[in-house]
Amino acid sequence: MTRDQPLSYVLPLKWDEATDRAARAELTAYLEFLAALVEVIVVDGSPPELFAAHHQEWSGIAHHVRPAGVCRNGKVAGVHTGVQLARTEHVVVADDDVRYDAVNLAAVSRLLGDYDLVGPQNVFRPLPWHAAWDASRSLLNRALAADYPGTFGLRRSTFLGMGGYDGDVLFENLELMRTVRAYGGRVVRPLDVYVDRRPPSAAHFRGQRVRQAYDDLAQPWRLATFLSVLPAAVVAARRHGPVPLAAGVGAVVAMAECGRRRAGGREHFPGQVPWFAPAWVAERAVCSWLALGQLVLHGGVGYASSRLRVAAHGTGWIRRRLEASPHPLVAPTGAEGHRPVRAVAERLEGRPAAAAERDGLPAGVDLAAG
Repeated sequence: MTRDQPLSYVLPLKWDEATDRAARAELTAYLEFLAALVEVIVVDGSPPELFAAHHQEWSGIAHHVRPAGVCRNGKVAGVHTGVQLARTEHVVVADDDVRYDAVNLAAVSRLLGDYDLVGPQNVFRPLPWHAAWDASRSLLNRALAADYPGTFGLRRSTFLGMGGYDGDVLFENLELMRTVRAYGGRVVRPLDVYVDRRPPSAAHFRGQRVRQAYDDLAQPWRLATFLSVLPAAVVAARRHGPVPLAAGVGAVVAMAECGRRRAGGREHFPGQVPWFAPAWVAERAVCSWLALGQLVLHGGVGYASSRLRVAAHGTGWIRRRLEASPHPLVAPTGAEGHRPVRAVAERLEGRPAAAAERDGLPAGVDLAAG
């Protein structure tokens, strides 16, 4: 990919003074790399002093701006602002820990020729123990369908046409995918497009466990599955001893290994990662109950300075909102507002969904998370 390729890269971020200097220098080098290939837009919600420092470093290599909207999930305001400013139809949106190269940027851009939203597979590099633990979740997702990445490629016209997506939810990536589908767009998660992601610190990882489990409230079947794990394990152990538990552990490892073997995954996920999967399932089984307690006792989970009740809306709810509401989903703060949501009833039949990926077929999975 070269600089004249029609692609924009939107990076929403919000850092504080505790951000490591080395991390900032590494991100600056990455932005310089990107700027040689694509248009770069950094939407920065950091405090004023830090924003000024970032502006001094980045304004020469990227369009560095404040978010031009307000919502409870600040990342979504950054996405809305960046996509509006983008000058190309194909846009990549990525968290600040995602690291593309020229090859996978080009792959995402190619897929946007056929799809409205593209979610590649993130891979942690380097891979400390807590990143391997979390990577086992990715393998389990890949075994059943596909993973949820920290980056997307999207068509700007689709995004603006649907008025963006709701900024008052926790699981904003799922909200975006469901909104595109409700609008009649096509979503693909290619299992064979791998994009690096820098792992969080171990402390940050520990602090995210319950909040990530809260995401499952948007997918009741997943929540029910994980809520049942602990009671089922206790009953099985009392009635039959350790044998069923050992069999369950083996089945989880085998499922993760199946995910690792799909679409060339063995080249990107080391062999030890599937062995972390039983520990991740046990963690999610406990944290799902804690997340449910957050909803019942506190009305939602803590996020920044607020508390979010909704993990993500169902596709039916989003479709009804698209049909009824003429307003943008993130309120502008003086900048040009989002284009109004137009009536989309005639588009809801949509185009045919992409075939689910199976071995021997194209490694793409069309999301049908309703």
